[in-house]
Amino acid sequence: QVQLVESGGGLVQAGGSLRLSCAASGSIFSINVMGWYRQAPGKQRELVATITSGGSTNYADSVKGRFTISRDNAKNTVYLQMNSLKPEDTGVYYCSAGLYSTGASHIQYYWGQGTQVTVSS
Repeated sequence: QVQLVESGGGLVQAGGSLRLSCAASGSIFSINVMGWYRQAPGKQRELVATITSGGSTNYADSVKGRFTISRDNAKNTVYLQMNSLKPEDTGVYYCSAGLYSTGASHIQYYWGQGTQVTVSS
C-alpha cells in the first residue's frame, strides 16, 4: 500500500509564507509526477502545481511567481513554498502522486489526507 502524508499547513497573515511537505511511502517502484491541489470552501478542487520526476513544473496562473514546487526524488517528497500569500489562497491543500507501485504495470494516482491553509486579511 502507498501513503501520502502532508505537513506544514497553518494560519498565516496575508503577505506571509508557508512551506508544505508531502512524503510518499510504501510499496513504491517509481513516482512519475507529484503535485499539489487545493479546495476552498464551496468550490471544486483545483490544480496548484505539479512537478515531474525530471523536474518539469506546471503552475496555476493564480500562483505563478508566488509559489514554488520542488521535490526530493531520493526521499519521495514534494514541497510547496508559498510566498506572498493572499486570503484567496485559503483552503485544504492536497498532495497527489502518480506512481508505479511495486509489481504494478500501470500508473496509479494517490492522494494525501489534506492540510488546512488559512490566510487572514
